[in-house]
Amino acid sequence: MASYDVIVIGAGPGGYVSAIRAAQLGLKTACVEGRETLGGTCLNVGCIPSKALLHATHQLHEAEHNFAAMGLKGKSPSVDWNQMQAYKGDVIGQNTKGIEFLFKKNKVDWIKGWATIPEAGKVKVGDEVHEAKNIIIASGSEVATLPGVTIDEEIVVSSTGALSLPKIPKKMVVIGAGVIGLELGSVYKRLGAEVTVVEYMDAITPGQDAEVARAFQKLLQKQGLNFVLGAAVQGVETTKSKAKVTYKLKKDDSEHTLDADVVLVATGRKPFTDGLGLAALGVEMTDRGQIKTNAHWQTNVPGIYAIGDVITGPMLAHKAEDEGMAAAEVIAGKHGHVNYGVIPGVIYTHPEVGSVGATEEQLKAEGRAYKVGKFSFMGNGRAKANFAADGFVKLLADKETDRILGCHIIGPMAGDLIHEICVAMEFGASAEDIALTCHAHPTYSEAVREAALACGDGAIHA
Repeated sequence: MASYDVIVIGAGPGGYVSAIRAAQLGLKTACVEGRETLGGTCLNVGCIPSKALLHATHQLHEAEHNFAAMGLKGKSPSVDWNQMQAYKGDVIGQNTKGIEFLFKKNKVDWIKGWATIPEAGKVKVGDEVHEAKNIIIASGSEVATLPGVTIDEEIVVSSTGALSLPKIPKKMVVIGAGVIGLELGSVYKRLGAEVTVVEYMDAITPGQDAEVARAFQKLLQKQGLNFVLGAAVQGVETTKSKAKVTYKLKKDDSEHTLDADVVLVATGRKPFTDGLGLAALGVEMTDRGQIKTNAHWQTNVPGIYAIGDVITGPMLAHKAEDEGMAAAEVIAGKHGHVNYGVIPGVIYTHPEVGSVGATEEQLKAEGRAYKVGKFSFMGNGRAKANFAADGFVKLLADKETDRILGCHIIGPMAGDLIHEICVAMEFGASAEDIALTCHAHPTYSEAVREAALACGDGAIHA
């Protein structure tokens, strides 16, 4: 029986980062993972492979639509789907092997298999029981399904199946207009599929700043995605090679059907805690199936912590990483900290969408006095040169103090641009602080400065 200071259950972004941080802090650490490779959903069947396909198909889009205007003449590339899948696999392999190297470098033991916790202080994997002074549950999440919809990963697929389809479908129906549905819907639209997105709410990307969501939908429609909003999916019927999606429109209760070669179910994810034995341990759960934790990521059972998708908050890899590091620091006797008010969210379509902090709707609901600084990428020289002038930066600041309260960007490299605002908010900066900071020309980041100027006397290039 091996004995550890910390055993982390799950080697996704939260788990592997937590294990490495614990080891760096001098704690004897092991990480339990049942997959053949480290990295969890994110690296194996989530964030990383989807970004590979988004990148590849964006290059295809540029070749088809913008190359000729730049004087790059010739036939557009044809798609070798098998080679694109091989490229995606190579990207996954490089990342997962990288974590194996980091485990070895930091002397983290990888215990291969699926864990149960027979009692506090013990983790069972296979027939072996390991002792641990502290256990961190980082077992992540799994696909949430809909009643009347059975995922077979062939015709009706989750994001996992959608990443590895044997061929490009002619018609795809995406259920859910959230991040996953829109990213993968974009991939297959660029590859030539007819894509229809069916969403229960009356707007896409629920929770997003409403002005950004409206602009985003228009741009995606311009790219050829079809949307059916305010629609409740009733069920999906499949034959050998086709599917029929039935939905009801909420406004008039009328029933409609859509035919598809592939149906992608992208209705979100739910915590994955099966088999851990939490009920027998008496670990308190929320009514949404999440593990209850206090401000130090501790459960009600001493010595058991939880982080990432299994606890409350946005199901984001970087949120899990922050919690993983913080929990390791708490165990090591330090002060672990996560600022939940400054966790960015990104959608990796083209254009990208990046957001942090409060939306305008939230500020209105709270009765906050605020001001808005907006700047369109149409006024940005670099964006115009790169055929990327769609979208805008929207900065929200306190009306009295000018302190930045939130930022929402739709446009080129939005996922990278948003971090200037994250750092600013972490330091309690004002919009004027951004406006007074010299930004290199010509860069996309000038649009952020211009939005900050718009919070004051006005943008220069608007």
